[in-house]
Amino acid sequence: MTVDRRPGSARTVAVLGAGSWGTTFAKILADAAGAAGSPREIKVWGRRAEVVDQINQAHRNSDYLKDIVLPASITASTDVGEVLAGADLVVVAVPAQSLRPQLREWKDMIEPGAVVVSLMKGLELGTDARMSEVISQELGLPPERIAVVSGPNLAMEIAREEPTASVVACADSATAGWLARTCTAPYFRPYTTSDVVGVEIGGIVKNVIALAVGICEGKEMGDNTKASVITRGLAETSRLALALGGEAKTMAGLAGLGDLVATCSSALSRNHTAGRLLGQGLTLDEVGRKMTQTAEGIKSGQAVHELAGKLGVEMPITAAVVAVLAGKLSVDQLGPVLLSRELKPEGDY
Repeated sequence: MTVDRRPGSARTVAVLGAGSWGTTFAKILADAAGAAGSPREIKVWGRRAEVVDQINQAHRNSDYLKDIVLPASITASTDVGEVLAGADLVVVAVPAQSLRPQLREWKDMIEPGAVVVSLMKGLELGTDARMSEVISQELGLPPERIAVVSGPNLAMEIAREEPTASVVACADSATAGWLARTCTAPYFRPYTTSDVVGVEIGGIVKNVIALAVGICEGKEMGDNTKASVITRGLAETSRLALALGGEAKTMAGLAGLGDLVATCSSALSRNHTAGRLLGQGLTLDEVGRKMTQTAEGIKSGQAVHELAGKLGVEMPITAAVVAVLAGKLSVDQLGPVLLSRELKPEGDY
């Protein structure tokens, strides 16, 4: 199958991952098709039969999206081959650390010419690879067939159809535009960019900064502290993105500042919640048992720290969070460390 990405939008979509964001993005795609008056088949792959059955029979995914009603055009299956068959767009929303082995299983089932989109915000442990890089390496796809969607993407708010803007990133502007048309819903407005690196780094590092802000909140620190950590966290994110070839303007946009503010401020944020629980004195194991969804910053923090070290990029907030997660620094010691960088002009990143 050869996909013409210039006119129109995707007709058959596979969403791999039935968690909160994967299911919500399936809803966006269905609602976008409905608003455009064009038919679209959307198939979701999920590991758990009970989740798949609920999507098919009750048009809900209550484990992740409570009482949100899903469009009837969304179906689900535990058979990944059935979901991928005929799909011209493949959306991947699985935990970052499981992506590579899963892609190896799925590679031969993905249609030739299909575009693969990452909704994931993590760095792979051991390789420090971004998710688009893992997709490229495992599937052997050219840049014009790999895209990233990021921004302030709190799934429950979007599922409730609260207005949200986001970013579609792809090295090829035609593919980015095609995907943007595919996911433009009445409540979801995508912008496009070619800065895949900047968009991904923004989505990755904000999770680590959100852990820091959550810890501050758990320790009942004030808004001045949290605002300081968010702002200096953006500076850290920018330093790393620029070192990797990303663009400064991306950091000032939806995938940088926008995503950072939403993730650091909202009780719906998994990473903010995990940090708050750590700040309240729970151990990492206790946080894991209490939360039903993955807080990617817990897994990706070490990879971000390692990547920064390789590039010689100063990231003191990230280093402090990683030390807390490794048990080398207590949450009581975290506050003074967060802003411990040497004195210098603010604009000197």
